[in-house]
Amino acid sequence: MANLRDVRLGMKAISQTLQVTKAMKLISTSKLRKGRLLLQDVEPYFNRIQKTMSNLLRGSGPVDSPYLKKDGKGRTAIIVVTSDKGLAGGYNAGVFHYVQNMCETTRNPVLIIVGEVGQRYFINSEYIVLENFTFNSRVPTIEDAQYLADYALSQFNWGVFSEVRIVYTHMYNALKLLPCDREIMPLDEKKITAASNLEDASVPASNFEYIPSAEAVFDALAPLYVKGVIYGCLVEAYASEQSARMSAMDQASRNADDMLAEKMLYYNRVRQAGITQEVTEIVSGSAALSTN
Repeated sequence: MANLRDVRLGMKAISQTLQVTKAMKLISTSKLRKGRLLLQDVEPYFNRIQKTMSNLLRGSGPVDSPYLKKDGKGRTAIIVVTSDKGLAGGYNAGVFHYVQNMCETTRNPVLIIVGEVGQRYFINSEYIVLENFTFNSRVPTIEDAQYLADYALSQFNWGVFSEVRIVYTHMYNALKLLPCDREIMPLDEKKITAASNLEDASVPASNFEYIPSAEAVFDALAPLYVKGVIYGCLVEAYASEQSARMSAMDQASRNADDMLAEKMLYYNRVRQAGITQEVTEIVSGSAALSTN
């Protein structure tokens, strides 16, 4: 009976764990849907900024802007986007491995960590952690991206950073989540023009008169563009995190179901064996009494 009691306690613990994993899967599914919708809502605005910058660069000739100048004297800042919570499968481990390989091939890297999990991991690493940010496991907002962009741009303008890159997890589909990096600063004229959603990049852009100057307009648009890129990366990473957690919780629920079924089978076998033994003892005792 003691063995059966232990099995019942184990089954109860597995059932409680199963309820938690199923609930976390549903929550992650809801957050994933919310993150995708939010990104779709703001994407047209940032695409419009990118198209305006592309038209400006293509129509006004060379633009002298500090955001376009490359200076290899400073450090390379790597913004690392991780999660604030665990239980997301290999989501964070993939980012850690990618950043470590990137730091080995980067001159004078410094890290800007987004997420508590990344903070706990890199605080004991050999790399310099310059700043930490956390969003408390909520959907990233424009204000979060603005705060991060202002910090990166201020350090770049002061010459502390010669280059700023961001490492995040891109969600190709629900099963393919891969870390990648993107250059934020300095801006690349060719990439801005190529990435714009113009129907035909070979068509000359319209020649507008920019007041007070093309450089001033470009310098005003550049921070908005950087904020849009960072925001897109943050939301993409958030959606990837929720997708990874949803898959992890789904697999955990399946494993719990299998364990519960195995425990239930063992419990029924032991209980049936106990009942059979009791019946056998009663029949044997009855037969012995009848013989006497």
